[in-house]
Parts: sequence; C-alpha cells; structure tokens
Amino acid sequence: MPFDTELTRRLGIAVPIVQGGMQHVGTAEMASAVSNAGGLGIITALIFPEPEGLRQEIRRCRKMTSKPFGVNITLLPALVPPNYDAYAQVVIDEGINIVETAGNSPGPVISKLKKAGCIVLHKCTTIRHAQSAVKLGVDFLSIDGFECAGHVGESDITNFILLSRARQSLNVPFIASGGFADGQGLAAALCLGACGVNMGTRFMCTVESPIHQNIKEQIVKSDETDTALLMRRWRNTTRLYRNKVTEQAIKVEQESKTGEFSEIAPFVSGKRGREVFVNGDPEYGVWTAGQVIGLIHDIPTCKDLVARIEKEAEDTLKEKTGLFTPSPKL
Repeated sequence: MPFDTELTRRLGIAVPIVQGGMQHVGTAEMASAVSNAGGLGIITALIFPEPEGLRQEIRRCRKMTSKPFGVNITLLPALVPPNYDAYAQVVIDEGINIVETAGNSPGPVISKLKKAGCIVLHKCTTIRHAQSAVKLGVDFLSIDGFECAGHVGESDITNFILLSRARQSLNVPFIASGGFADGQGLAAALCLGACGVNMGTRFMCTVESPIHQNIKEQIVKSDETDTALLMRRWRNTTRLYRNKVTEQAIKVEQESKTGEFSEIAPFVSGKRGREVFVNGDPEYGVWTAGQVIGLIHDIPTCKDLVARIEKEAEDTLKEKTGLFTPSPKL
C-alpha cells in the first residue's frame, strides 16, 4: 500500500480518494464501486425525498461492498428545508460512521453526528468557514476550490491558494476538493499539505456512474472552458455545465429588473436537471460539472480509475524527488 496518510488511516481506505456527494449521482451503485476500488464511496442523502429512502439505500450499499463508505448531508437554502435531523438519525441508526457535511449552519447536525461517534468531513470554500467548522469539532475539512462543480461559494479562491492557506492556518487534516482527476493532481495536493483528494465530476464519468452514457461522452468531449457560473446575484453561486438552458438562465439573471428569483427558477429546476441524467440530452436542463471536465478523456471503471490514479501519483512523487540533489557538505 503506497499511501499512508491521515485519511487512509482514519477511514480505513487504501487510496486517499473520496467520492464527493453528488445530487442524482451518489447512489449505492456509485458509492460501492468507489469503495470496492479502494477509495471512499459516498451516498448522497438528499437524493431521497424521505429519510427512509436513505435507510434502504444504505442497506443496499452494504450488500454491494464490505468496505467503508459514507453519507453526504448538505444543508442548502430551501423554501421548505428537509428534515436534516431525521436524515442524520438514519445515518446513526444504520451504523454509518463517516459523514460528509456541507452547506449553511451545519452546527446542529455536526453536533448530533459527533455525539454518536461519527467521523465528520466538512466541505468549505473559505478558510474562515473552515475555522468555524474546526470549532464544531469536525475531524477533516474538505477544502473546496473555485474550480469545483456545484456550489463554489462567493470568494472565488482557487485551490492553489486555498490549499496553501489551509496548510498555514488549520490544525485539522484537510482534503483537496475541486479540479482533481488524475494522479498528478493527487500528488500535487499531498505536496500542498492535503491528506487526500475529493473527486466528483471525475467519478461521474465512470462505467458505474448512474447517469446516461450520452452525458459521460459529453464530459469526455468537453473542455475546461465549458462551464458557467449562475445565481451569483442571489449569493448562491453555482458552477454548471454550459448549455443552452444555462445560457438562458444567465441572460435572465443579468437582465432582470426585479431581481426576483422566481424569474430564473424554471431554468434551474432540479427535476429538469435530474432528467438530463436519465434521458441523456445534455441540453435539456442545468447540471453541475467542474472545470476538471477538461482533464477527463475516458470512461473507465472505478477500479481502473482509482488504480491508475494511485500509480500515477506514486510515479510522480518518486520522479519529482529526483529534481533535488543535496549539496555536498563542505
């Protein structure tokens, strides 16, 4: 086992790679495939409208893997917020001891999980939020750079700076998230002080990913310039794949005289986004993707992808040590 980091030791995984929680994607099939490959698979709680759906998915996943896996609970603004406490209780009842949290005001959920003995990985887009999460007792921070898919925060700080700031400022181990797809990226993250990486978009484009093959092929064909930012006007900035619906939504956001979210709501419907992954039409609705799509050129199995990243990272780290030759002692 080439890698021995705080992440692999604490989580009991072979390779320091976490599959981030992804709406519509983080199913038992996805999570078990990543875990069986040696990383940490994650089931996304809010895929399921009711907590009991999450319970059944956890049980399904246990039949697919004997390896560790976790659950993502993301707290986001909503007119009618989900019962986050109930989802957390299902996690605890089912004996899941690794949870990825993210979003607004996570204190009560994190407190509940920590009292139950869970290892909590909390995702942050700024050092200020990371420091607040440390006070809540999280075990790992997932430092999410501006390159990432989905909710990017409002500070626009890319990972090269953010990870170094985390190394300088935090006394809790952290994971690098946003912009990672290969072993060179993993090696770079480790050199910047991270104990592993979190990958979302890269795992979307695998054989086991539960989305339509057309979408996977669209990711392969895309460049790093094929994403767009939406909803900054409402301080809920989100990185999406750039398609005709995203472009229409951007136009409404920029030109709206009222600033009413209702004007843009039909374009950002979660139902339409989910349908993209079912019908395979990348133009049907908005869907999240990170700038890392420019680094994705194939659709491997999770097993092959994780093994390749592990080998690339190992080779890269060995190769780079050769760049330094100690000066002879005088």
